[in-house]
Amino acid sequence: MGKEANPIPQGKYVPAVRFGDLVFTAGMTPRNNGVLIKEGKVLCADAIEDYRDAVRQAARNALTSAKNRLEEGEEIAGILSVTVYVNAEEGFTKQSKIADLASEYFCEELGEAGVGSRVAVGVASLPGNAPVEISIVAGVKKNP
Repeated sequence: MGKEANPIPQGKYVPAVRFGDLVFTAGMTPRNNGVLIKEGKVLCADAIEDYRDAVRQAARNALTSAKNRLEEGEEIAGILSVTVYVNAEEGFTKQSKIADLASEYFCEELGEAGVGSRVAVGVASLPGNAPVEISIVAGVKKNP
């Protein structure tokens, strides 16, 4: 199975860095081919489901970046940590529900290895007016 293309950096950084058996990703917004698929603040009045595609795209970008740091014969052993930044309007308090969408994606892709520690943080703004930004730390192991 070949590697997917890394998300396109929007500045002077790399999508992921590997240190030993750990991979640290940059913050990933919901970009597909360099274009945000959703913009704007997460609104109190909107259903959490309205952000599913955007959150999953950001999570997919993070996981793809991590996988692209693997060498032949290796796989992601697990997601150790997830940080989810939510560009939320004032008064929004369901950051953890937005982060659940990312955790759900990682579990679909990696099973129980997709469950790691997590931080969900509301912020005043994000690059490009993205609704969400996600970074992960992943562990690497040799294939059995």
